[in-house]
Amino acid sequence: MPRYNEDKIATLISEMKKAFERLNSFRSIKRDDFLGNLDKIDSAKYNFIVAIESAIDICNHIISKNNYRMPKNFGDTFKVLHEQGAFSNIKGMSDKDFIKNLISMAKFRNRLVHIYWEINEELLYDYLQNNLVDLKIFLDKISQFLNLKDKI
Repeated sequence: MPRYNEDKIATLISEMKKAFERLNSFRSIKRDDFLGNLDKIDSAKYNFIVAIESAIDICNHIISKNNYRMPKNFGDTFKVLHEQGAFSNIKGMSDKDFIKNLISMAKFRNRLVHIYWEINEELLYDYLQNNLVDLKIFLDKISQFLNLKDKI
């Protein structure tokens, strides 16, 4: 089993879950209603940053604690943990597609943080509808990888 600091992982997972729940609450909002509400758009942007950043931080922490290979960038952190068996047997998609989705999320996070003025709100809404499930799968797989099912 991989080594990790329980308090740090618990905090990161808790923050990720809170952000995920907030984002998930927006999924039922119709496109036009969401796109017409700047507060919801801003909240979704912020919570995507928190959720994705938490996922990256979880991976980096596990990588560091276990001396896994150094990731080349944020997206590569997911590849490193996949190489260690963290993300396998994803129901309904191939492992390769799942990792590709996580890398896409890391790129989306970079856009939200570094070129926030160019974020297309339609794309944001599409991420809510189509990519949020990847964060849930990430949480489930990390919990399995770290054997956390009964701890969190």
